[in-house]
Amino acid sequence: MCPTKTIEKIAILTSGGDAPGMNSCIRAVVRTALTSNMKVVGVEGGYEGLIHGNFLPMGLRDVGGIMQRGGTILQTARSKEFREPRGQREAIRQMNNNDIDALVVIGGDGSLNGAKKLADQGVSVVGIPASIDNDIYGTDMCIGVDTALNTIVDAIDKLRDTASSHSRAFLIETMGRESGYLAIHAGIIAGAEMVLVPEFPFTVDEIAKTVDAAYLRGKTHAIIVVAEGANPSVTQLAEIIESRDLGFKVRVTILGHIQRGGKPSAFDRMLASRLGYHAVQFLSEDKTGVMVGLQDNKMTAIPLEDVISKKREINQDYFRMARDLAQ
Repeated sequence: MCPTKTIEKIAILTSGGDAPGMNSCIRAVVRTALTSNMKVVGVEGGYEGLIHGNFLPMGLRDVGGIMQRGGTILQTARSKEFREPRGQREAIRQMNNNDIDALVVIGGDGSLNGAKKLADQGVSVVGIPASIDNDIYGTDMCIGVDTALNTIVDAIDKLRDTASSHSRAFLIETMGRESGYLAIHAGIIAGAEMVLVPEFPFTVDEIAKTVDAAYLRGKTHAIIVVAEGANPSVTQLAEIIESRDLGFKVRVTILGHIQRGGKPSAFDRMLASRLGYHAVQFLSEDKTGVMVGLQDNKMTAIPLEDVISKKREINQDYFRMARDLAQ
């Protein structure tokens, strides 16, 4: 049996799109590692910062008062250079030159793909899922999802006031190029008349029928939540619905990057703290090449190979619920 590798110094980075709760996770990693007598450095600017050796020593006070802040204090960036073997080798060289024994990566599918590439080359690495799309295999929930949903629902509630006042049909676009998770859950929570997502095909006639039926039932408004990956797009849908004269004037609201920002919810702070804490615990136990995932409210080590090779599917029960509750 090989002896357990001693971890004396770890690095932590955030990569890809930011998500509310990342700072809570950074805090948990740093403080757990320091409690375990490990040194910690933050990597500024994601994998790009790793390639260029942008390391920042982190102590207890460096992560004080950051839990309520959105975004990431380490900043994030996408790196074309890291996608190439040469960039990966340079990142490993920087880690070796700075006596870094292990790496914690907080991010989405692209970030975890990068973590897997490093793990394949012998780097001790643990991934933490942070993606408001909640599209990462192996975890019931990712950092940032709950806060993003609260932001979306708050926006829909406010738009409903205007929609009712002016007898409008609002098409509201959420993030989700390949995943309709946010749209489906926001549609249920906010009581939308219809939810359109890339996973389930729909026709313009179906949308027109829903809007027309709402008008004939005497409704003062119609709310349709559309994931950004749905086809046709919200702007195209608006033009089509307007051309059919269905009773409502149509307005489009694209929520955009507002969904990624803001103060993280209590749930996201707790989830991020748990994930960060267990990431360090896994490294201490020599569990590497894994992602920390939430499964049945327990923290579980999922091989990065499974994470990047499998797709988290939309729960069809929720989609049916969104449809049936909209009657």
